[in-house]
Amino acid sequence: MKRRTMAAFLAAVLTAGALAGCGNDAGKTDTPAYNAAGSGADHAAAAPTEAGDDAGAGADTDADAAGGSIVSAPTELTYIFADGDEGAKAAMNEIVNKFNETYPDITVTIEPGNGGAYSEFIKTKDSVGEFPDVMEMRDTAVYVRAGKLEPLPDDIVALFKTTTAFDGKVYTAPFAGENTNGIIYNKTYFDENGLTEPTTYDEFIELCQTIQDKGDMAPLVVGGQDIWHMGFWFHKAYNDQVLSQDPDFIEHCYDGSKDFSDETFKKTFEEMQQIMQYAQDGWSSTPDAQITTFMVNDMAAMMYSGTHMFSQIAAADPDFEMGWFPVPSPDGKTRLVGGGGVGGLAISAEAAKDPDKKAAAEEFIRFFYAPENYKIYCEKLSAIPVTVDEPELEAMDVFKEVVEATNNADDLAPMWNGRVGNNELPPDFRNFTYKTLIEVLQGTRDIDSACEELNKTWKVGMESFNPLTGVGIE
Repeated sequence: MKRRTMAAFLAAVLTAGALAGCGNDAGKTDTPAYNAAGSGADHAAAAPTEAGDDAGAGADTDADAAGGSIVSAPTELTYIFADGDEGAKAAMNEIVNKFNETYPDITVTIEPGNGGAYSEFIKTKDSVGEFPDVMEMRDTAVYVRAGKLEPLPDDIVALFKTTTAFDGKVYTAPFAGENTNGIIYNKTYFDENGLTEPTTYDEFIELCQTIQDKGDMAPLVVGGQDIWHMGFWFHKAYNDQVLSQDPDFIEHCYDGSKDFSDETFKKTFEEMQQIMQYAQDGWSSTPDAQITTFMVNDMAAMMYSGTHMFSQIAAADPDFEMGWFPVPSPDGKTRLVGGGGVGGLAISAEAAKDPDKKAAAEEFIRFFYAPENYKIYCEKLSAIPVTVDEPELEAMDVFKEVVEATNNADDLAPMWNGRVGNNELPPDFRNFTYKTLIEVLQGTRDIDSACEELNKTWKVGMESFNPLTGVGIE
C-alpha cells in the first residue's frame, strides 16, 4: 500500500477512535515461476463485500460448535509460534484455551517454539518429521516453494485488508501490521533530568552520551542473546545507509553489480558500532525477555523495539511512564518499519491431507481473527490490526504516537529480511549477517573481513537460490 493510502487510513482510524492497520505491497517480481503479487488493493476491494459473511463466521463459532462438530472424529492439532515474547505467549495461550473450550472435539496443543532461533527451530522440526499442523510462519517463500504450506481458502483471505500472494495463492494470515520500531524510554527519568526527545540523529547520539556520562543507568538495553533482536537495530542502520541509496541492493547483489563490500554496507556496520557503545554491559548474553526488567528497574533509560513491548512494560510496572520517539536517519529522514508483512499463521500441507485436520486448522484461524479473540492478541502486543472486521482496542497514548509517526514517516517499508521477489534473501543469510554483526560489535572481527565473509556466504547461498536466474525457485 502506498504511503498516502496508509496515511489516509490511519488518520481515519484515529478520528474514529479505533486502531486498524493495513499492509503495503509486499513485493512483486516478474520471475515467471515465482509471482509474489502482494497487491493488497485486490483484496481490499473485494473484502468489504465478502467480509460480511466471513465476519459472521468468526462471530458464530460458539453457535457452530453447539450445533454440531466440524470434524468427523476427535482431532488434535499441534501449534508452534515464536514464544520468546511474553505478550505473544500469554495471548496465544488464552486464545488456544478459548478455542479448545469452544470446540470439545478439537484439541490444539501448543508446543514450545524456541523464540530465540525460531527459523532454525522450525527447520529442525521439519527435518525430523515433526513439522507442526499450524504454525507462525516467517520464512514463507522458502516453505511455499518446498510445498510445505497449504493455501488458505478465499473466505479466510477475505478477512484481511491485504495479504501477500504467491502465484495467486495466499498461504499466511498476517498477525498484524509490520512491527514499527522506535525508542521506548523512561519518561520520568527524562523529565527529572531535563532530557528531551531528539529530533535528529546527532541529537540522539548526544542524548545517549549524556545518559552514559551521568553513570546511573545504561542509555540503551539490547537483548542480543536472541539473535532476531539484533535485527531491530541492524535494519535501522541498513535502512539509513543502504536502502536509502539503493532500495534494490539485494537484487543488485544477485546480478553481481554490487556486493557486501559496498561502502554503504560498511557504513551500516559503522553506524551500529556507534550506537552499540551505549548498550548495557553483557548485551550479547541478555535475552529479549529480560529487557523489560532493565527498563522498569531503572537499569536502562531506553530500548529500541516494537510496539509489542508497550503491554509488557505496563504489565511489569503499571506505574511506569513510557515515552516513544523514532530515531531519525543521519540524513534527517524518518524511515520506519511498517505496513503488512509476508508472515503469519499458516497450515501445513501435510496436515491438510487429513480432512478433519484441514477443517479444524482453518476454523482455528477463523476463530483467532474473530474480533473478540483477535483483540486479545492486538492488545497484549500493541499490534495494529489487519482485519476488515477490526476489534475495538483500548490503546495507550504512546501507541497513538507510533500511529502518528507512521503517518508522517518519509519511508514506511518491511524489514530487509521480509521482502520477496528479487530482493528476497537466500535461506539463512539473515542470521549469518546478524552473527557476523555481533562479531564486529564485540571486536573479534573487523568490518572489512566481515564484508568478505558475507560475500563468501552470499556466493554459496546463490548456488542454491537466486530469484533472478530461477535457481531454487520451483
